[in-house]
Amino acid sequence: MTESWATYGADLHLDLSAVAAGERGLRAALTESLREAARSGRLAPGTRLPSSRAFAADLGIARNTVAEAYAELVAEGWLTARQGSGTRVAERARPRRAPGPAAPVRRPARRSPAYSLVPGSPDVGGFPRTAWLAAARRALTDAPNEAFGYAADARGRTELREALAGYLARARGVYADPDRIVLCAGFAHALQLLGRVLRGRRVREMAVEGYSLDLHRDLLTGAGLRTRPLWVDGAGARTADLAGLGPRVGAVLLTPAHQYPTGAALTPERRAAAVDWARTTGGLILEDDYDGEFRYDRQPVGALQGLDPDRVVYLGTASKSLAPALRMGWMVVPPDLLEEVLDAKGRAEWMSSALEQLTLAEFMTSGAYDRHVRAMRLRYRRRRDELVAALGGGPVSGIAAGLHAVLDLPVGTERSLVQAAAWQGLEVEGLARYRHPETEMPEREALVLGYGTPTDSAWSPTLTALTALTATLP
Repeated sequence: MTESWATYGADLHLDLSAVAAGERGLRAALTESLREAARSGRLAPGTRLPSSRAFAADLGIARNTVAEAYAELVAEGWLTARQGSGTRVAERARPRRAPGPAAPVRRPARRSPAYSLVPGSPDVGGFPRTAWLAAARRALTDAPNEAFGYAADARGRTELREALAGYLARARGVYADPDRIVLCAGFAHALQLLGRVLRGRRVREMAVEGYSLDLHRDLLTGAGLRTRPLWVDGAGARTADLAGLGPRVGAVLLTPAHQYPTGAALTPERRAAAVDWARTTGGLILEDDYDGEFRYDRQPVGALQGLDPDRVVYLGTASKSLAPALRMGWMVVPPDLLEEVLDAKGRAEWMSSALEQLTLAEFMTSGAYDRHVRAMRLRYRRRRDELVAALGGGPVSGIAAGLHAVLDLPVGTERSLVQAAAWQGLEVEGLARYRHPETEMPEREALVLGYGTPTDSAWSPTLTALTALTATLP
């Protein structure tokens, strides 16, 4: 009987150490424990308690003992009992506190943003819930028993790696052997692993694009790598400058298909220059293909990895095509780097859910992923067109692909416009926040507008707010 008390008492966070012998002692201990739990707030008002039958069975005592304890606490006002609602902890008025000195009234500095055009996120309202749920059902039905245990392969589930190999070869021109694909919990996780690998190879410096995400630079710095900026212009990063950065630079992080955030595509000449540098120096190229599925006014730009799979680490995620909450990313790793990546990750998969991997594999192989991407591509293209129209022919760039656009601004207006937007309840980001602190590029003032971020219901009022904001420009 003591074991049963301890088990259920722990579930309800009750102190049952004072249980006395006999039914009367049991009822008294149970009554006092429940009373104290309700009095102290450990059992919150509205919490439903087990039925007297179920509770008595778990405790191994007579049902009447539990029923009497409940009845006593109902009479005292600690519990309520209603037909069809069960026995619950009663709602109680909070005790009044003695008045103290009035807190100083502070006027908020600005309104919380009602609308957002911050880049980097898809329309999460477009997540294909019904199709995903159907894929999850099929995946769970077909999953082998071992999929529910501890994963032994740090690369991740074979089913997803095989599905990705076929998809990446077909849609992105990637040379992807399933054995060389390593699954991870998003791009940041992959970058952390690669940072450890580079440090293990005694790399001390790494090139990044002069405009890039500060989070990625911070992750590399946290791994012990100094980041060196490459000039970025309308043709992407100036990869010919890699040779001039010196022998300490052993890798470069690029967004060749759609430079983040300027939106430029790396030209064929600059792609070739990057690969030549890697072959000559033995360096590595880390290719961030963050939004490769979304192309509108041009033919899809294939992955840089296709030029030299032995010198390029291809990185992709489901964050833009599906949702960031999936925490699902992948690396296609050169053969001589695979063991080092697995050592950095650990010899068992523990970051990503095997069940989510199986669901994504089923989602891809069934064709649901392609259908979803096509539908979202049409939605985002319409939004892009509506954004450009709302800006009235303003100097917008980077719009042939992706989920954001860049609106160039007159000199001296970026900071004030970002502040004005915040005051009006519209969250936007300026290009300056992406600028590498050591770059020597000329200053460029612009807004980076993420048209994938708003939900459908928020899209129209967000455009209205943006139009009112840009109407103030000189």
